[in-house]
Amino acid sequence: MKLAGARALVTGGSEGIGYAVAEALREKKAQVAIMARRREKLEEAAGALGALAIAGDVGVEADAVRAVSTTVEKLGGIDILINNAGWAAWKPLTELTLEEFQAIFATNVVGSMLMAREAARHFIKQGSGHLVCVSSTSGLKGGRGGTAYSGSKFALRGMVECWRDELRRHNVRVTLISPSEVQTPAWVKHGRVEEESPRKLRGKDIADAIIGALEIDDRGFIPEFSVWATNPF
Repeated sequence: MKLAGARALVTGGSEGIGYAVAEALREKKAQVAIMARRREKLEEAAGALGALAIAGDVGVEADAVRAVSTTVEKLGGIDILINNAGWAAWKPLTELTLEEFQAIFATNVVGSMLMAREAARHFIKQGSGHLVCVSSTSGLKGGRGGTAYSGSKFALRGMVECWRDELRRHNVRVTLISPSEVQTPAWVKHGRVEEESPRKLRGKDIADAIIGALEIDDRGFIPEFSVWATNPF
């Protein structure tokens, strides 16, 4: 896909990986809308990027519908959805509350489905589009404390396999990217507080990988890949 002039919507676009992807798309001269829940943070990010700000929660159906319809209205269509919004918490099974479990699935699973559904409806009509879902290596191998987060990412991977099979016949490409540990400001919010390391991944590393996947000629696509830090220890 040629990114100059392409119309993209990035969820979770006000910080971290989402912001890095939006920034990389803008550098490629794409038109970009970013979506996030916190309006003040969102509008600040959109102003810095020169992007369209759409406040909303991906896990709320009305917000998901409005986000895609607003992108189509304001940008003249949609060619790319970066399904990046996500939430995490690490707790042993015996300490995990139902509310925490449901909140993570509401964003990572329900929200991903709602955004993908709305974008796919436009992609099918126009006979083209690229859906990129940001997962995690925690969705490839579970570990202690990861019941909610890993479970949600395993679910996302399963949904993406279904979407890929459904949408390929409409010339729509579906890619799943699974980063390993990425240090972003969101770490603190997600309870992963530790010393910053130059050896660990940054949002820009994931953005660069996504841009590479998007820019492959539309006759082919990368269905799934992981990005690991070379030596994080």
